[in-house]
Amino acid sequence: MRALVVGGGVAGPVAAMALQQAGIGATVHEAHPAPAGDVGAWLGVQVNGLDALRAIGADRVVREVGFPTPVIAFRSGTGRRLGELPTGRAGDVGVSVQRSELYRALHAEALRRGIEVRYGSRLVDVRSTPDGVTATFADGSTASADLLIGADGVRSSVRALLDPGAAPPRYVPVLNTAGYSAHTPPGAEVGRLTMVMGRRSFFGWLPAPDGRTWWFANPPARQEPADGAVATRSDGEWRALLRDLHAADRSPALALVDATPHELRGWTTHDVPFVRRWHDGQRVVLVGDAAHATSPAAGQGSSLAVEDAVVLARCLRDLPLPEALAAYERARRDRTQRVVAQGFRTSSAKSPPAVGRVVRDLVMPVVLRHRDPRAWVRDHHVDWDAPTGGAPG
Repeated sequence: MRALVVGGGVAGPVAAMALQQAGIGATVHEAHPAPAGDVGAWLGVQVNGLDALRAIGADRVVREVGFPTPVIAFRSGTGRRLGELPTGRAGDVGVSVQRSELYRALHAEALRRGIEVRYGSRLVDVRSTPDGVTATFADGSTASADLLIGADGVRSSVRALLDPGAAPPRYVPVLNTAGYSAHTPPGAEVGRLTMVMGRRSFFGWLPAPDGRTWWFANPPARQEPADGAVATRSDGEWRALLRDLHAADRSPALALVDATPHELRGWTTHDVPFVRRWHDGQRVVLVGDAAHATSPAAGQGSSLAVEDAVVLARCLRDLPLPEALAAYERARRDRTQRVVAQGFRTSSAKSPPAVGRVVRDLVMPVVLRHRDPRAWVRDHHVDWDAPTGGAPG
């Protein structure tokens, strides 16, 4: 069997490596000329994602470009400690990594394993028949295989071709900007991620081993901005907005922003809460954000994509087409939709009105003392050696 993997973010190269381990050859087609650049964006790969990477021997390369992040602390805008959550289980912890470094590491590992990656290969059409699938690209070239995997993200071309009537991605009501600051807050601990639930905006900061402090901010925006309005906002405008939103908070937000030497840029976020068709019943299937994009607030986008890729490969190893695609969807749909829903709720609650803030700051310490609301997401294991149907997906 041969597969075409469309998309070179996280899900694409991991899917190709997992397929290779299952005895299935794959070629990755990436629309951009090289792995995406860095705009201050960083993310967490959680222990469930590392666990799935370990199943195909790829967790080491991710750990090497990231650093352990064992705990997430929460504070109010007044500086009050609200509690903390672990990111680990059984001696393992999540890692934080620059998005661009994660992409480069996964691409390099796929190439090292002999997997072909074709850059500048933008999909425009797919034709699936009982005998095979053919992809057409923007440059007029075509490629045929037994299977096509759409790993092309929240704005998936494969999803649009699979279901032209699919609902568009849903706007998540916060904006995003991030950076790497030269300032180190007093008492900072490397790897300790602090979330500040400010009076008017949400802010997070994380001391890194290189002496910088990684940070992000989520200014509220209940209505989706017009096309281009966020991407074209200037560095000065972003800095002025953050100073205004966080001026009254007892946090290092202003000092971190002021000591950030690079230009600030911003972006909107969209999730994909429900996709009617994960596959065509023959030879086309979706993985990762193409099937279930989640808000960054869930902290699980990359980890769910990795889980998908490994579970799909396991199903293809054990079952013929199209049964393997149906088994993959059964294993993954409920879990991923629950995580997407949790992420949207978390994002929507980041900047509540004054009364909501008071209630949150009273209730949250009690909740965090008695249970970890994210444990069910993190405590998930994909057993590569188990036959399909005999292990959770």
